[in-house]
Amino acid sequence: DQEVWPTLCDRQTKLTSKVAHRSYVDGVEALGLLEQIPDFHEVSERLHKLTNWEIVAVPGLIPIEPFFDHLANRRFPVTNWLRSKRELDYIVEPDMFHDFFGHVPILSQPVFADFMQLYGQKGGEAVKMGGDQMVSRLYWYTAEFGLIQEEGAPLKAFGAGLMSSFSELQFAVTSSDAHHVAFDLETVMRTGYEIDKFQRAYFVLPTFDTLRDAFSNADMPALIAKWRDAEPLDAAAV
Repeated sequence: DQEVWPTLCDRQTKLTSKVAHRSYVDGVEALGLLEQIPDFHEVSERLHKLTNWEIVAVPGLIPIEPFFDHLANRRFPVTNWLRSKRELDYIVEPDMFHDFFGHVPILSQPVFADFMQLYGQKGGEAVKMGGDQMVSRLYWYTAEFGLIQEEGAPLKAFGAGLMSSFSELQFAVTSSDAHHVAFDLETVMRTGYEIDKFQRAYFVLPTFDTLRDAFSNADMPALIAKWRDAEPLDAAAV
C-alpha cells in the first residue's frame, strides 16, 4: 500500500498542478496528502480548522441515508482500503485514493464545503420525494466530474472522479473532443450519465457560488414533480 500511494500521487500531481482549480491544489498541500497514506485523524483535524468538516472511515460504498446524514453534519465518508498495483488505472468502486485525493481537498474550499452540507440536507428530502436519480446526477456532474472557469481564467477541474483518473482528467480539460456545457441546475439534474466510460458531457461552473446558490434557491419539490418520471437527457446532445 505504501508503494501504491506515492505512485498514484506522483502521477496525478503532474496533472493536477496544471489543470486543477487552485483551491483543490491548496487543499492537497494544507491537508498533507502526498507523502504517505494519510492518517484519518490528522487530516480530519486539519480539515476541521479550515471549513469545520471532518472525515469518517467507512468500508466502502454506504447506504444513501447515512451518506446524506454524514454530509448534512459536515462529515465526509472516506473508504479505508486502497487499490492494488494491478488497479492503478481503474477500479470498480471508490477506494481511499479516490476519496482522499479526489474528494477531500476541495472540501477546504469554503463555498463548495457549504454546498456539500446543503446537498446532504436537501438530498435526503429529495429522495423521499422520488428524486433520487435527479440528486444523484447533480452530485455526479459536480462533486465527481465538475469543471470551473472563472471570469478571465483558464478552464480548471475540481471533481473527484477527474482528480483520481489520470486519463479522464487530461481528456476533460484539454481535449477538443470533450463536450463542455454551461452549468444549469435543472439541466444537470435531468442529464443521464455513465459510470464506466468517459463522460459525454462536463458541466462548467463560472464560480462555486453559482452552484451553492442555485441549489439553495431551487424549488426542489416542483423540480422533482416536473421531471422525476421523464426520460433523462442524452449527455452528448445536451
